[in-house]
This record gives sequence, structure tokens and C-alpha cells, in this order.
Amino acid sequence: MSEPLTRDQIAERVARDIPQGAYVNLGIGMPTKVSDYLEAERRVTLHTENGMLGMGPEARGADVDLDLINAGKIPVTELPGAAYFHHADSFAMMRGGHLDLCVLGAFQVSATGDLANWHTGKPGAIPAVGGAMDLAIGAKQTYVMMELLTKKGESKLVEACTYPLTGVGCVSRVYTDVAVFDITADGVAVLEIYGEDTIDTLRETTGLALIDATVPVGSGGSA
Repeated sequence: MSEPLTRDQIAERVARDIPQGAYVNLGIGMPTKVSDYLEAERRVTLHTENGMLGMGPEARGADVDLDLINAGKIPVTELPGAAYFHHADSFAMMRGGHLDLCVLGAFQVSATGDLANWHTGKPGAIPAVGGAMDLAIGAKQTYVMMELLTKKGESKLVEACTYPLTGVGCVSRVYTDVAVFDITADGVAVLEIYGEDTIDTLRETTGLALIDATVPVGSGGSA
């Protein structure tokens, strides 16, 4: 692909990797877009920490019900069989290891899978941890969805996080606008590259000794 991915394209890419029948929580911000790309036949059940299982795509137009929102206060739809429950029960699901996967945004992800996504440490900034700590540690897998660079051009994928941590060693895969990265025991592996970047330019951008695990287009392999 000759162009970096848009946010919607990143969401579509993440959706392709969510296993059939999985129970999944989508974090606020970019991850909420993933719900728009989950096909019904995949039978993925979405959980939101404000107390719902069976959440559908974002609600638009006549489908908007202001009493039916996700944790990010975005109006959503409900799928057949949707269930509602107390906030405490919702967090028990998260903390009890009942979610197969969560997709979260991030300020930083370290080479060993540490996640920082609730506070930059900037004086006066409003921290917004929500249920991120519970999700990052409670879900069986944590995927991160983010743009690789900050507005200042600094990599969000780093050797070690400098922001307050959400979770330690919890991230398994990172989806960005220019590449998909796996966090492995041997280091950070690059699975796919988009736009004009190469493995060498990504190494320079991130400052990491990235492992080249890309598969040539048309080879029949997949991430």
C-alpha cells in the first residue's frame, strides 16, 4: 500500500484480526471505530464497561437513543440478545479474565509491551484512566490502535515509556497508520508496512532494533 492508513482503515485492519466468537472491549477514541467493521457472521460480542454486552455499531440518524451509549458517551446500537447490568458486574467481567481481547488507544507503548494511555504527566492535564487498567491486565490479549507519531513527530512506540503506566507487559500487538507491530519475547516485530516507510526508516523513527517479519504481498501469508 502506497499511502499510510486512515483511522477508519486502521479500524478495519484491527477488525480482521478479531477472532470469531470473541468477547471484546473497545476503548474510547479510535478503537470505537472497530465496531463498524465487524461482520455479523463473525459473532463477536462487544462489551462496554458502563454495563452492556452485545453492543452494535455506532448509532446514527434515527437509530440514536441517548440512553444507549458506550463508555465514551457515543450513541451505539444494540444487537439481538444484548444484555445490561450493573457497573460493578461489568468490571468483574473485565477483572475476572472473561474478555478475550481489548483494543485500546495509547500515548506510548514500550518495546516490552508496557502501556501508557491515561496521562501524559503534563501539568494541568486531566487524567482519564477509566477502566483502562482493568482492561489492559484483565483481557486475555491487549491490542493497541494509534498513529505512530505524535503531533511533534515523536514515536509513540518507544524503548521504555516515560508517561505513567496503565499496565506492564500487557500489549501483544500495535496497529498504526504506517505499520503493524507484534510485541514478542525476542523484540518488536514488524508484520506489515504501509506508505513509503521501510523497515530501516521505521527503525530510525522508533529507535528500536525492529525484527523484519513482513510477508511479501501475494505470498499467501497473513499477519
